[in-house]
Amino acid sequence: MGERIKKLIGVEGDFKTTILPMLNYSYANMYMGGAGYIISMYFTVFLTDVVNMSLNQAGIVVMIATVWDAVTDPVMGIITDRTRSKTGKHRRYLLWGLPVMVISYTLLWNSFGLNGAQNPTKAMIYFTLVYMLYKTAYTMICVPHTAMLPELAPEYNLRTQYNSVGYLFNSAGMVPAFGIVVLILAIFGSGDNITSESKTPFLVIGIVLSVFFAVAVFLTFAKTKEPSSLGIKNEKLDVKYIIREYILVFKNKSFRQYFFMSLAYQFSTGFYANSKVYYIKYLANQYSKYALFNAVAGVAEAGAFPLNYALTMKHGKKKCGNIVTPLMVAGLAIGLIMQSGGSFFWTVLMMLSMLLYPFGMSGLGFVSTNIFPDLTDVDELITGRRREGVIATFSTLIKKSISGVMAALVGFTLQGFGLVTGDTVSDYEKATGTLFAQSDSAVIGVRICVAVIPIVAAFVALILLKNFRMTKDDHTMIRAAIATKHKYGSVTLTPEQKERCELISGQKLENTWLGQGESDGEEHYLELNEDGQYLILIEKKKEKESAVK
Repeated sequence: MGERIKKLIGVEGDFKTTILPMLNYSYANMYMGGAGYIISMYFTVFLTDVVNMSLNQAGIVVMIATVWDAVTDPVMGIITDRTRSKTGKHRRYLLWGLPVMVISYTLLWNSFGLNGAQNPTKAMIYFTLVYMLYKTAYTMICVPHTAMLPELAPEYNLRTQYNSVGYLFNSAGMVPAFGIVVLILAIFGSGDNITSESKTPFLVIGIVLSVFFAVAVFLTFAKTKEPSSLGIKNEKLDVKYIIREYILVFKNKSFRQYFFMSLAYQFSTGFYANSKVYYIKYLANQYSKYALFNAVAGVAEAGAFPLNYALTMKHGKKKCGNIVTPLMVAGLAIGLIMQSGGSFFWTVLMMLSMLLYPFGMSGLGFVSTNIFPDLTDVDELITGRRREGVIATFSTLIKKSISGVMAALVGFTLQGFGLVTGDTVSDYEKATGTLFAQSDSAVIGVRICVAVIPIVAAFVALILLKNFRMTKDDHTMIRAAIATKHKYGSVTLTPEQKERCELISGQKLENTWLGQGESDGEEHYLELNEDGQYLILIEKKKEKESAVK
């Protein structure tokens, strides 16, 4: 039965050599999924409603840390690509980042009594520095972890399987992390509302979650193995070299398509995620159901996984994005008509939104995650080098920086439209016993952030996705061509193969590493066996298995 299941989903190899390495690699996804999820849901509202910062102040804190993140990510990518170690280029940095992560994530949720209204400068300096420290820790862990995947899983479908397991582990981090937050807030009496009296529960949340995430990252470090990198040769490191490395990335047409598609997708989800709490709390006035709504959203996103996986394995890495993304737009559109009051009708409509949006959103997210590792092979076609760290930098940078920029932009936008937060709201509700009514202008601002901008960005992402050309056959052919070039010093492609390489890379073949080099006088075509598999890739796989044994 086990073999039948593996054949059904396209997994090759036994549990020890195939399934177990996927699980070991994916433990760290519990941190990367869970930590970011809690920050996107609670950090801005923690700054505004607990620390009593203004929306502009909170936005500035996040924006400065994001700029810092934009500096550290490229540096980390260069460092990992140049690391020469018997245990591999990337794995050691997961361990080194652990203590920094634990300390910074704990401090992130502790104000030490600072009040953003009374001491705005001190509060902003403290949270800016702590958030920068956390961003550094996240970079030290996330960039190397992402960069490991192309090495651990070279095959097209195997990468989808790794990412699928990672996706499940993201949920395995998000769900318990959210449960821990809800439980601790309820224990300390802050479940129904977050106010300036919620400092203690958030400190406890920071401590508990940092330990939970640290265990997940350590398991990946301890159990994942990657090839030795002692044999790599590095050029002289200077500023010119770093700039050239990152400019070279954008010569890759497939990367450019991926980059701008992911940028639009993250723009959409970032605006929604950072305004969602204000949408539920101040527009719909249904904050008492906040935990329920998020639980439903988590189930909906996880429920989309089987469909996304099946579509990807059968029809390629673009299909699920094209099919389920309209549901995301439908869920966002409900934000255009949502009204205050919390009546049964509006509660049901909000619940529908919590089902449709995450289910549809998961499609584009699945596409973006699965396309990324294939870009390293197109980059090698152009440069002749494995640069997983540099490529991974952009994957992680898009996700982290857009989330941070969106937090700042949401804060500036909502405050510009007159949204009132913090003690002003809680003091009014305590004194009157009634809900604080936001102005019509503030309501419009929330709708713009939670619906209008995300809808437009989602459509842009879909349009860009349609232009992505690389298929499974293209990717396998490129890998075979690269392996042939490494073995013989040159490779001979048919006109059709040459055309596909140029279409995918955006470069004339003669201007790439693959199309250059000295020939040994013979033509080395890509040979296929009777099953249509590239012989040189089969040889390479056998060599790798022998090395492992």
